[in-house]
Amino acid sequence: MFGSSVVSFAGSSVGLILLAIGQTVVVVCVCFDMVRALSVPRSHRRYVASTVFRTLAIPSIIATGMSVLIDALAWSWMDVCMSMFVMVAIIFRLHHDKDEDSWWKGKGKKLARWARRQFSSGTSVAPAMG
Repeated sequence: MFGSSVVSFAGSSVGLILLAIGQTVVVVCVCFDMVRALSVPRSHRRYVASTVFRTLAIPSIIATGMSVLIDALAWSWMDVCMSMFVMVAIIFRLHHDKDEDSWWKGKGKKLARWARRQFSSGTSVAPAMG
């Protein structure tokens, strides 16, 4: 029941548009990964390509995962295999080069510090003036 409704939604015009947008994100992500791989280390071109790749990698994995789910529900096993290959390749490339310089480098610690400041003792009171 659930599978047939998902497959029928994926075949509708709205579903096809959403799948096309997701596949476009995947293609752009892979293209910027190729630019990153072919660029000179520590160059501005590589910095931009690495930033775009790291930004689009997670949405690409999600879009490819949705495509895998829809293909599996439609019993299209060849498409499942091809989409799984693309998804595993993006995950591998995302985890392979950890020393890349991008805008995201070091943002995890900065965001954690910001969150700690925001959520710790939200009701601090200033000392009374004497």
